[in-house]
Formats: sequence, C-alpha cells, structure tokens
Amino acid sequence: MATARLSGTENRLVSLPLSRIRVIMKSSPEVSSINQDALFLTAKATELFVQYLATYSYKHGRGKEKNALTYTDLSHTAEECETFQFLADILPKKILASKYLKMLEKEKRDGEVREEDDEGEEDEDEAVGDSVGS
Repeated sequence: MATARLSGTENRLVSLPLSRIRVIMKSSPEVSSINQDALFLTAKATELFVQYLATYSYKHGRGKEKNALTYTDLSHTAEECETFQFLADILPKKILASKYLKMLEKEKRDGEVREEDDEGEEDEDEAVGDSVGS
C-alpha cells in the first residue's frame, strides 16, 4: 500500500510518463526487470538532461531573437558543443534536398577524379619500374 502512494508521488515529481520509460528500458535485451527507484531516477535524469539541452540551445542559438527554440538551435548545439556532440547523428543539420543532391554529385565527381589519379600513379610506377629494370 505504501508503494502505491510512493509511486503516485513519484509520478507528480517527473513530467515524463514512467510507463513509456519502462517500455524503452525493457527494450534492451540485457534488462529483465526494472526497480521502481531506477525507473524514477532515469526519468528524472532524462528530464533534467532535456531541460539543460533546451536551455543551452536557447541561450546559444538564434531562438532568443524570435523568443523561440527551434530545431536549428538544437542541431547547432549538437554540432558545435563538445558536450552534446554524441547527439550529432540524432539531430543533424537540416539541408535542402537540392543542396544534398549537389553534395552527392560533387562527392561522386571527386571520387572519380581520385580513382583516375590513383590509376595514373600506378601507370607512372610501372613506367619507372620498367626503366629501372632495363
């Protein structure tokens, strides 16, 4: 009975839904059971982390100008701040599809040029080897 009251109090101390956090935690194959205290602490830590990320992004982004926090602010923080760089793959900078296609074409052209340079160097090596061996 005391546990039920305690979990009700815990629910009010965190704003993230504990049931969803439990589902996420149980999705790991190493986890078989989850202690209520561990669940609560994970929820609270996650909440504090998200709050810190949002505050940092807002203070260091362009959001202050518009009085809003944008995805661009978050992605910029993930890219620029060493503390948040582990999020860079999760929060990539948005680019237009046309810019992305141009980048792909450029990479493809650069790759082809490098391959041609490598083949040219191999031909030169063979020619040098032939003249040395003669």
